Amino acid sequence: MNKFVIDTYAWVEYFIGSKIGENVKAVVEDKNNEIYTNAITIAELSSSYTRDSLNFEDEKKILTNMSKIIEINIELADATGKLHANIKKNRKHMSMADTFVLATARKLNAKVVTGDEDFRGLNEVIMIK
Repeated sequence: MNKFVIDTYAWVEYFIGSKIGENVKAVVEDKNNEIYTNAITIAELSSSYTRDSLNFEDEKKILTNMSKIIEINIELADATGKLHANIKKNRKHMSMADTFVLATARKLNAKVVTGDEDFRGLNEVIMIK
């Protein structure tokens, strides 16, 4: 089984049904893949939908049915903090939220599915655009 961590950018494209979202759909709907989402991604999506005065409930149900949610515990938080400190040396715009997604992928030996340019060039990343 292939393992994938889907980030906020990818879920947004999937939910709006864009051409880029078709690439995400191919990954998340393939029964041979294990799909994961970090809890931070849900917070980012909730914030985005709320700012745009949109209801996130249906998408949240889809996301939680299609992927395993990775909760933040002390080990993941510590690993993410250390990774963030190191990655910021070369990637000035890498956010803590993005680093949680990357740390999750590393913990699971998975690939990150994203279109976020901050991830470009990392070994664990599959760019969807």
